[in-house]
Amino acid sequence: MRLAISHETAYEYQPAVETAQHMAYLTPRHTPDQQLLSHHLEITPQPTQTSATLDVFGNTRHFFSLQVPHRRLRVVATSEVQTQPGNLPHNLIAWETVRERFRYHAGAVFDAANEFVFASSMAPHHSDFASYARPSFPPGQGLLLCALDLMHRIYRDFTYESLSTEVNTPALQALAQRKGVCQDFAHIFVACLRSMGLAASYVSGYLLTAAAPGTVKLRGSDASHAWASVYLPAQSATANAPAFEACWVDLDPTNDRAGWPSPGEDYVTLAIGRDFSDVSPMRGVIHGGASHVLTVGVTVEPVDPAKPDLDTGCGITQSQTQSQTQSQTQSQSQSQSQSQSQSQTPGFF
Repeated sequence: MRLAISHETAYEYQPAVETAQHMAYLTPRHTPDQQLLSHHLEITPQPTQTSATLDVFGNTRHFFSLQVPHRRLRVVATSEVQTQPGNLPHNLIAWETVRERFRYHAGAVFDAANEFVFASSMAPHHSDFASYARPSFPPGQGLLLCALDLMHRIYRDFTYESLSTEVNTPALQALAQRKGVCQDFAHIFVACLRSMGLAASYVSGYLLTAAAPGTVKLRGSDASHAWASVYLPAQSATANAPAFEACWVDLDPTNDRAGWPSPGEDYVTLAIGRDFSDVSPMRGVIHGGASHVLTVGVTVEPVDPAKPDLDTGCGITQSQTQSQTQSQTQSQSQSQSQSQSQSQTPGFF
């Protein structure tokens, strides 16, 4: 599926910001299973310095510096991507076998997935996560089947409720209250797997959603989305299953969908990390701007192959959504005597 994505972030500052340094994760990943056809990042006011690098997880991050006073910052990322349908691998490796692989053994071969077994700030190890996950992990069960069962349970047990949590709400709190948004469900899923000694990553991105019957989809009405991914080590051929290379299988507990390399061709992967703090769409340090109003608008649309591309130089950027579409406006004010503050955009809802 060919998708056009537009992601606009705007800050209104009071008083003006004197100088600012920002980092943005707004470029969809380019992989064999998801082709980034075009991408353009427009920043107003014009930055003094800009650069793009790959982080340790292979995500593209942009740095930019603003050295002029400004009351408004506008960042528009436009992209076009080609996605592929998702499937589930026939991997039957038992979850205990995988857990044992991640335990320390002298002389063991390094596996990069080891990093995703350890606790992170927003997806910690905790007995409450292990207790919730344990019914999905009977002895000898295949890891993929266990992860799917855990996904189904989160989908059934938790209520999706906008504004029920904040961007920094602890996953333990969301677990206890049994409600939240997609970011919470992804963190809970990741924390449950890690608390069982397994490797899991946090995925940020977009999900194409259609307008309700009889209505027209509004531009900018979508929102960011988040899901999780579980690591399946390579599987040797057996009488019951063929050999299979190591892979990460995506699971979306918000919508009860799973697949490899993604839950479906209507998903766009933006960035992968240990949790949301690794892949916040935009964050920065500003001098001035004691209070600000943040507005985010996201649009994801299928590209009609019958229509010619009018601008092949820059597509439409990233967009995301989960079980419902929405535009997000959030205001934050900080009363402090200093004119130095930090900002981070709320990521996924």
